[in-house]
Amino acid sequence: MATSQLIPILDTHQHLIYPDRWPYSWTASIPALAGKSCTVDDYRQDIAGTGIAATLFMETTPDDPHWIEETKHVAKLSAEPEGLISGLIANCRPENDNFEAYLDSLDGLPIVGLRRILHVEPDEVSQQPQFVRNVGLLAARGWTFDICMFQRQLPLAAALARQCPDVQFVLDHCGVPDIVGGSFNDWWQKIRHVAEMPNVACKISGIMAYCKPGEATVTTVQPYIEHCLDVFGWNRVVWGSDWPVCRITVPLSRWVEITREILADESEENQRKLLYANAIRLYRIPKANPRCWSARELST
Repeated sequence: MATSQLIPILDTHQHLIYPDRWPYSWTASIPALAGKSCTVDDYRQDIAGTGIAATLFMETTPDDPHWIEETKHVAKLSAEPEGLISGLIANCRPENDNFEAYLDSLDGLPIVGLRRILHVEPDEVSQQPQFVRNVGLLAARGWTFDICMFQRQLPLAAALARQCPDVQFVLDHCGVPDIVGGSFNDWWQKIRHVAEMPNVACKISGIMAYCKPGEATVTTVQPYIEHCLDVFGWNRVVWGSDWPVCRITVPLSRWVEITREILADESEENQRKLLYANAIRLYRIPKANPRCWSARELST
């Protein structure tokens, strides 16, 4: 049994929300987030005592076209001497004609990957030849592509990964299982199919927000987490808080506690893989970034 509470965490899914700067229409129906600022200082308060040592900023989808401004703003935050942000996963539009020029505009920024929210778009968007071709361009830059799709769309995720074999994909939120709907068997089969794609990793994140109020517990989420660990294996999983969205059901600190409880009987090597080592490798993050962690603390 490993002492998981001593193992630091690289949070691969940290959002920031600045409603005084930009509109976020998607938060309007979420009382825990609507109109509320969620800043780096707020995040620091919530991670106290959790062991989270560094983060990857995940684009927070401000309304068009403000997501471009968001990337530049957070890039400045990542350069702060005492900052936690070690890289950015930026918003993008692979369906657009000017996608390659957009990639060029990101040169010089601490980008480690891109994401296009797809569960709010027509299913055919991710299957368009131009979309697929543009996502394929990420391979040359060594950037990942995070996939955020509903459970029913998981076959589309597998199809996209199959068409871009040189791109490293990361499936967000355990494939967004329909926990409230209880369709575990359908998710179980679909996620296994996605895991057959060797260029897809799975992010253990987000699932607390998909639980019924009062049921965001170890008992509820453990079967989903353990199945992802089983089908993807310990070399293709990373961990993310999905902060502040996780606050819908539990504080971030509780999500960390649940994670560590589920991992308690695993080897220290496997815990390190999930909690930070795989993220450093898959997102190609420099191990010795003095702004975000010490080389000794997160040494593999």
